Amino acid sequence: MTHPTTAPIIITRLSPETFDASVPGLADLLTDTVAGGSSLGFVAPFGREEAAAWWGTQRPAVADGTLDIWVAEGPAGITGTISLAHPQKANGRHRAEIVKLLVHRTARGQGLGRTLLTTAEQSAARSGFRLLLLDTETASLADHLYRRTGWTPYGTVPSYAADPGGELRDCTFFYKEVGEGAAPARRLTDPFNVQGPLSEPDLMASTRRPN
Repeated sequence: MTHPTTAPIIITRLSPETFDASVPGLADLLTDTVAGGSSLGFVAPFGREEAAAWWGTQRPAVADGTLDIWVAEGPAGITGTISLAHPQKANGRHRAEIVKLLVHRTARGQGLGRTLLTTAEQSAARSGFRLLLLDTETASLADHLYRRTGWTPYGTVPSYAADPGGELRDCTFFYKEVGEGAAPARRLTDPFNVQGPLSEPDLMASTRRPN
Protein backbone atom coordinates (compact mmCIF):
# COMPACT_ATOMS: atom_id res chain seq x y z
CA MET A 1 0.00 0.00 0.00
CA THR A 2 1.30 3.48 -0.88
CA HIS A 3 0.99 6.25 1.71
CA PRO A 4 1.60 9.70 0.18
CA THR A 5 2.92 12.07 2.81
CA THR A 6 1.23 15.16 1.32
CA ALA A 7 -2.35 13.87 1.27
CA PRO A 8 -4.85 15.39 3.73
CA ILE A 9 -5.24 13.29 6.86
CA ILE A 10 -8.38 12.95 9.00
CA ILE A 11 -8.27 11.48 12.50
CA THR A 12 -11.39 9.66 13.67
CA ARG A 13 -12.30 7.42 16.57
CA LEU A 14 -13.48 3.97 15.52
CA SER A 15 -16.87 2.74 16.64
CA PRO A 16 -17.83 -0.93 17.02
CA GLU A 17 -19.60 -0.56 13.66
CA THR A 18 -16.56 0.86 11.82
CA PHE A 19 -13.88 -1.25 13.47
CA ASP A 20 -14.07 -4.32 11.21
CA ALA A 21 -13.76 -2.26 8.03
CA SER A 22 -10.57 -0.68 9.41
CA VAL A 23 -8.85 -3.95 10.34
CA PRO A 24 -7.17 -4.47 6.90
CA GLY A 25 -5.65 -0.98 7.00
CA LEU A 26 -4.62 -1.39 10.63
CA ALA A 27 -3.01 -4.72 9.74
CA ASP A 28 -0.98 -3.08 6.95
CA LEU A 29 0.14 -0.37 9.37
CA LEU A 30 1.14 -2.80 12.12
CA THR A 31 3.04 -4.98 9.63
CA ASP A 32 4.97 -1.96 8.36
CA THR A 33 5.83 -0.76 11.86
CA VAL A 34 7.10 -4.16 12.99
CA ALA A 35 9.10 -4.48 9.75
CA GLY A 36 10.69 -1.15 10.63
CA GLY A 37 12.05 -2.63 13.86
CA SER A 38 9.65 -1.16 16.43
CA SER A 39 9.29 -3.22 19.59
CA LEU A 40 5.56 -3.78 19.90
CA GLY A 41 5.28 -7.28 21.32
CA PHE A 42 5.85 -9.14 18.05
CA VAL A 43 8.86 -10.91 16.53
CA ALA A 44 9.82 -11.71 12.96
CA PRO A 45 8.58 -13.24 10.81
CA PHE A 46 5.39 -11.25 11.24
CA GLY A 47 2.96 -11.00 8.33
CA ARG A 48 -0.26 -9.25 7.45
CA GLU A 49 -2.44 -12.23 8.40
CA GLU A 50 -0.96 -12.31 11.88
CA ALA A 51 -1.42 -8.56 12.20
CA ALA A 52 -5.07 -8.78 11.14
CA ALA A 53 -5.65 -11.63 13.57
CA TRP A 54 -4.17 -9.59 16.41
CA TRP A 55 -6.37 -6.61 15.64
CA GLY A 56 -9.33 -8.97 15.56
CA THR A 57 -8.64 -9.88 19.18
CA GLN A 58 -9.27 -6.24 20.10
CA ARG A 59 -12.85 -6.31 18.77
CA PRO A 60 -14.52 -7.28 22.11
CA ALA A 61 -12.79 -4.44 23.96
CA VAL A 62 -13.87 -1.93 21.31
CA ALA A 63 -17.42 -3.25 21.49
CA ASP A 64 -17.67 -3.00 25.28
CA GLY A 65 -16.04 0.44 25.42
CA THR A 66 -12.88 -0.53 27.28
CA LEU A 67 -10.63 0.28 24.31
CA ASP A 68 -10.75 3.48 22.27
CA ILE A 69 -8.97 3.40 18.89
CA TRP A 70 -8.30 6.38 16.64
CA VAL A 71 -7.06 6.14 13.06
CA ALA A 72 -5.41 8.73 10.84
CA GLU A 73 -6.64 8.18 7.32
CA GLY A 74 -6.21 9.79 3.92
CA PRO A 75 -6.93 8.87 0.30
CA ALA A 76 -4.29 6.10 0.43
CA GLY A 77 -5.60 4.51 3.61
CA ILE A 78 -4.68 4.39 7.29
CA THR A 79 -1.34 6.05 8.08
CA GLY A 80 -1.48 6.13 11.87
CA THR A 81 -3.31 4.93 14.95
CA ILE A 82 -3.39 5.21 18.73
CA SER A 83 -5.41 3.41 21.40
CA LEU A 84 -6.52 4.22 24.94
CA ALA A 85 -7.05 1.20 27.19
CA HIS A 86 -9.52 1.75 30.04
CA PRO A 87 -8.78 0.33 33.50
CA GLN A 88 -9.95 -3.13 34.51
CA LYS A 89 -9.57 -2.67 38.28
CA ALA A 90 -12.17 -0.91 40.43
CA ASN A 91 -9.52 1.02 42.34
CA GLY A 92 -7.89 2.29 39.16
CA ARG A 93 -10.79 3.95 37.41
CA HIS A 94 -9.00 7.29 37.43
CA ARG A 95 -6.24 6.07 35.11
CA ALA A 96 -5.87 4.70 31.58
CA GLU A 97 -3.05 3.47 29.35
CA ILE A 98 -1.83 4.71 25.98
CA VAL A 99 -1.08 1.76 23.69
CA LYS A 100 -0.24 1.11 20.03
CA LEU A 101 0.81 4.57 18.84
CA LEU A 102 1.90 3.80 15.27
CA VAL A 103 2.72 5.87 12.20
CA HIS A 104 3.51 4.38 8.79
CA ARG A 105 7.17 4.81 7.86
CA THR A 106 6.28 6.92 4.80
CA ALA A 107 4.18 9.34 6.88
CA ARG A 108 6.68 10.17 9.62
CA GLY A 109 8.31 13.51 10.33
CA GLN A 110 5.12 15.58 9.91
CA GLY A 111 3.85 15.61 13.49
CA LEU A 112 1.26 12.89 13.04
CA GLY A 113 2.50 10.84 16.00
CA ARG A 114 2.29 13.83 18.29
CA THR A 115 -1.12 14.78 16.96
CA LEU A 116 -2.47 11.29 17.64
CA LEU A 117 -0.99 11.38 21.13
CA THR A 118 -2.61 14.74 21.87
CA THR A 119 -5.94 13.48 20.54
CA ALA A 120 -5.91 10.52 22.95
CA GLU A 121 -4.76 12.65 25.89
CA GLN A 122 -7.53 15.19 25.38
CA SER A 123 -10.17 12.51 24.99
CA ALA A 124 -8.95 10.83 28.19
CA ALA A 125 -9.23 14.11 30.08
CA ARG A 126 -12.75 14.70 28.78
CA SER A 127 -13.69 11.19 29.90
CA GLY A 128 -12.60 12.00 33.44
CA PHE A 129 -9.28 10.17 33.55
CA ARG A 130 -6.64 11.93 35.64
CA LEU A 131 -3.58 9.76 35.10
CA LEU A 132 -2.21 8.19 31.92
CA LEU A 133 0.48 5.50 31.69
CA LEU A 134 2.57 4.05 28.88
CA ASP A 135 5.87 2.32 28.22
CA THR A 136 8.25 2.28 25.28
CA GLU A 137 11.69 1.19 24.17
CA THR A 138 14.35 3.24 25.92
CA ALA A 139 16.07 5.88 23.76
CA SER A 140 13.68 5.26 20.85
CA LEU A 141 11.90 7.96 18.85
CA ALA A 142 8.88 7.33 21.05
CA ASP A 143 10.97 7.85 24.19
CA HIS A 144 12.12 11.25 22.92
CA LEU A 145 8.59 12.23 21.89
CA TYR A 146 7.10 11.48 25.30
CA ARG A 147 9.83 13.40 27.12
CA ARG A 148 9.15 16.44 24.92
CA THR A 149 5.38 16.37 25.46
CA GLY A 150 5.24 16.46 29.24
CA TRP A 151 5.44 12.77 30.10
CA THR A 152 7.46 11.85 33.19
CA PRO A 153 9.69 8.74 33.17
CA TYR A 154 9.46 6.78 36.42
CA GLY A 155 11.69 3.79 35.75
CA THR A 156 13.64 1.77 33.22
CA VAL A 157 13.77 -2.03 33.14
CA PRO A 158 16.81 -3.51 31.37
CA SER A 159 16.31 -6.22 28.74
CA TYR A 160 12.54 -5.95 29.18
CA ALA A 161 11.43 -7.36 25.83
CA ALA A 162 12.80 -8.45 22.46
CA ASP A 163 12.54 -6.36 19.33
CA PRO A 164 11.30 -7.99 16.09
CA GLY A 165 14.81 -9.28 15.42
CA GLY A 166 15.02 -10.98 18.80
CA GLU A 167 17.41 -8.54 20.50
CA LEU A 168 16.49 -7.67 24.08
CA ARG A 169 15.75 -3.98 24.64
CA ASP A 170 15.39 -1.79 27.71
CA CYS A 171 11.96 -0.33 28.44
CA THR A 172 11.11 3.01 30.06
CA PHE A 173 7.80 3.59 31.84
CA PHE A 174 6.07 6.99 31.77
CA TYR A 175 3.10 8.73 33.38
CA LYS A 176 1.25 11.97 32.68
CA GLU A 177 -1.41 13.78 34.68
CA VAL A 178 -4.28 15.12 32.57
CA GLY A 179 -7.57 16.88 33.13
CA GLU A 180 -8.26 19.45 35.83
CA GLY A 181 -5.10 20.67 37.51
CA ALA A 182 -2.74 19.36 34.83
CA ALA A 183 -0.30 21.72 33.13
CA PRO A 184 -1.77 23.01 29.83
CA ALA A 185 -0.13 22.05 26.54
CA ARG A 186 1.08 24.74 24.16
CA ARG A 187 -1.55 25.53 21.55
CA LEU A 188 -0.27 25.42 17.98
CA THR A 189 -1.75 25.23 14.50
CA ASP A 190 -3.47 21.93 13.74
CA PRO A 191 -1.85 20.33 10.63
CA PHE A 192 -4.55 17.62 10.56
CA ASN A 193 -8.32 17.56 10.65
CA VAL A 194 -8.85 16.86 14.35
CA GLN A 195 -10.53 18.83 17.12
CA GLY A 196 -8.68 20.40 20.07
CA PRO A 197 -5.36 22.14 20.88
CA LEU A 198 -2.18 20.49 19.67
CA SER A 199 1.49 20.54 20.59
CA GLU A 200 4.33 21.26 18.15
CA PRO A 201 5.01 18.68 15.39
CA ASP A 202 7.55 15.91 15.93
CA LEU A 203 8.53 12.47 14.67
CA MET A 204 6.33 9.41 14.95
CA ALA A 205 6.15 7.27 18.05
CA SER A 206 5.34 3.65 18.72
CA THR A 207 4.47 2.21 22.10
CA ARG A 208 5.97 -1.10 23.14
CA ARG A 209 3.27 -3.33 24.53
CA PRO A 210 0.12 -4.81 23.04
CA ASN A 211 -3.02 -4.61 25.18
